[in-house]
Amino acid sequence: MKIWKLGLVGLGGSRRSAAYMHHPRIRVTAVCDQDADLLTRTGDELGIDPSGRFDRLDKLLASDVDIVMIGTPLPLHAEQAIAAMKAGKDVLCEVTAASTIEDCVSLIDTVKATGRTYMMAENTVYFHFLQNWKQWIRQGLIGTVFHAECEYVHDIRSRIIDPDTGFAYWRNQRPPLHYCSHSLGPILEMLDDRIVRAMGIGSSKSVVPNGGVGCIDMQVALFETSKGCTIKLLRSSVAPRNPEIGHYALYGSKGQIENGRLGYEGDGWIYVENHPVFGDTAQSLKCDISNPDATEDMSKGGHGTSEYYLLQDFIDALDRRSQPPIDIYRAIEYTLPGIIAQHSAEQGGIWLEVPDLRIR
Repeated sequence: MKIWKLGLVGLGGSRRSAAYMHHPRIRVTAVCDQDADLLTRTGDELGIDPSGRFDRLDKLLASDVDIVMIGTPLPLHAEQAIAAMKAGKDVLCEVTAASTIEDCVSLIDTVKATGRTYMMAENTVYFHFLQNWKQWIRQGLIGTVFHAECEYVHDIRSRIIDPDTGFAYWRNQRPPLHYCSHSLGPILEMLDDRIVRAMGIGSSKSVVPNGGVGCIDMQVALFETSKGCTIKLLRSSVAPRNPEIGHYALYGSKGQIENGRLGYEGDGWIYVENHPVFGDTAQSLKCDISNPDATEDMSKGGHGTSEYYLLQDFIDALDRRSQPPIDIYRAIEYTLPGIIAQHSAEQGGIWLEVPDLRIR
């Protein structure tokens, strides 16, 4: 079977290097970053030949890598993914796919024009308990889902503004609502749905008063899907909450399900009316992000076993030359609602349509 050569672009954030280094079908052969010290340190760590270390993306794209993994700051994702696909490379891109409507359109056009494989690396979709929920929801365990709630409150102030120097990183210009795919991705996947309308509110900055939009205290968004389900999203990157929360709750015509409120894992609960197994009371529900049947190597990528299964789906798509689960259209459907909700917040919280870019 083919061994896929992968180039990592952007080495300062989440590189998923452990997942790549331990997967038998992937060989990291190139790394790219403008920071010379980081490039040297990471190249040494991953055992990359000096000829595979690049300080510019165009140099890496001229090499013989098959796949480009984009881990650079969000404002660069669309531009660099487009450049990689035009250079004949397949792309695995960190979340989210883009930060403007125009870039969403350009990404779709480039995938169609080049025929390359694009996948967004949204790992929460692959959390073990959410994969189980997906089966239950689609089997109708809690009936027709009419409302869902998601919260992602993660204090990363030190990665927005350096506490020692006051230097503002790129995240200072990323509104909380733009970082929506960890929350919306799993819900839209479970529902097999897309968002058609969005509204957002939230602009106060009391935690970091002098910060940019990335330091907005909290933002709330409401969404409506094509199937009529409502979704409420809560997002903050600065609220002093410990531990951080990644919370999901779904309400259906036969019952309700949600995970705990201490991080992602821990016990949640499920309630199903008159169920032959669950009875008629709420039942405790274990919410593990790792598949308990997975091997030790499958856990080396971080975030439980999610990174391994994400990467495996991408490789399977490359082998078959088929669309991966989070293809360009699904990536945009996880990304675009947050962009539109931010436009709404800037206009006082009005309802705005979310365009269906599949039918342009």
